Amino acid sequence: MADLLADIWDNILRYFQKYHSESWRSWFEQLEPISLENGLLRIGALERSWKQYLKQPECNDSLKVAVQNVTGRLVGIEVVLSDQEEESSGEPSHSGDSEASDSPVDGDESSFLYFSPDYTFDNFVVGPCNRLSHAACVAVSDSPGETYNPLFIHGDVGLGKTHLLQAASQSILNNNKDMRVMYLSCETFVNHFIRAVEEGDLYDFRYKYRHVDMLVIDDIQFLTDRDRSQEEFFHTFNTLYQSRKQIILSADCSPSEIPNLEERLISRFSQGLVTRIDKPCMETRMAILYKKSQLRGMNVPDDIINYIAKRVENNTRELEGALTKIYGMAMLDGGEITLDLAREAFGDEPTQIRHQITITQIIDAVTQHFNVRLGDLQSKRRSRSIAFPRQVCMYIARDLTSHSLEEIGGYFGGRDHTTVLHAYRNIDKLCDHDPTIRNMVDGLVTGLTLND
Repeated sequence: MADLLADIWDNILRYFQKYHSESWRSWFEQLEPISLENGLLRIGALERSWKQYLKQPECNDSLKVAVQNVTGRLVGIEVVLSDQEEESSGEPSHSGDSEASDSPVDGDESSFLYFSPDYTFDNFVVGPCNRLSHAACVAVSDSPGETYNPLFIHGDVGLGKTHLLQAASQSILNNNKDMRVMYLSCETFVNHFIRAVEEGDLYDFRYKYRHVDMLVIDDIQFLTDRDRSQEEFFHTFNTLYQSRKQIILSADCSPSEIPNLEERLISRFSQGLVTRIDKPCMETRMAILYKKSQLRGMNVPDDIINYIAKRVENNTRELEGALTKIYGMAMLDGGEITLDLAREAFGDEPTQIRHQITITQIIDAVTQHFNVRLGDLQSKRRSRSIAFPRQVCMYIARDLTSHSLEEIGGYFGGRDHTTVLHAYRNIDKLCDHDPTIRNMVDGLVTGLTLND
């Protein structure tokens, strides 16, 4: 029976790797099939971050498809920590019973950002562009609240700020599981504050944020123009700092460059270490590609690594997207990654793909994926079920077509260029924070370029 389960699981992994390569990670080989009975497949994960990754909707849905195709049945999936499985009484637990234990802090876990198993110090490539930021995060994780407090990291999108913040957080939690680490986006902090004011729960809000050992906030620049939120964060900052609790912040610019930020906050943010991450050089880009290929279990020849590194210069996420695209094409064509395949994926000119794909094709792909109508995307409706697919359309259209922001807005009910720009920045930020959304967008882009 055990051998049969092992064979089924091996076939599931092979199917997943071939048809859902954007979500595949090399550590999948270390997952353990525990049982397959009563319509439920139980899987053991060695790391909590692995469990979180597998439970994210995009990955979980892909895994269910793989299981269904291999077994020929509709099978539920439950992911448990391997050490918890050993301690369990043998009775299956129900999905969601222990959700709160997976959250970085107690409380409403859906409001916080999950840690990605990819974002560790071991997986971070150090180069001249990020050496100081990396060293500072390592020092903070070794001595939180003592070395650099606060630590402020800034740089353009996709350069590794989120990776370092999560790596420091996970390192501290791995060394001391009793540490209370709160890691979230600035937008989440603001939303929590607004909700606390509306519901009269400021005491609980302040207690939650001011009784942690480390507060890590991504994209702190979104405090701009929010006077009451700035006031609240100022007092939260002071409480934690005076208690010698670690504070790590990130932004797309230095504290002094954040518009409409109170001077007292600028002063507080600047009193520790402020460090910048720049665009990676050629050698660093190649090292990043090697590291990303190892994480995906890919064997990418040196000439292709060099080719991608020359073609993609902006940021780490674009490098990963390029690698994902080539790998996906290779898996569908037999598994061999060649230079000809890479050239086919990108063309001889950087703008070739951009001119080939139309907004109509993008809209068709997105409406089919989200099961919405074109009329909904062009309407004035702002519900998330409509607004999110609309923003995804605008994001992909800006990246894959040569249309201006005004022209893109015209396809969606005559919206102006500021709406398109806001949509692009919002999806870009979500991709940076949420691997599920990043994989979804990468999958849409890959499908469009492969079908072109």
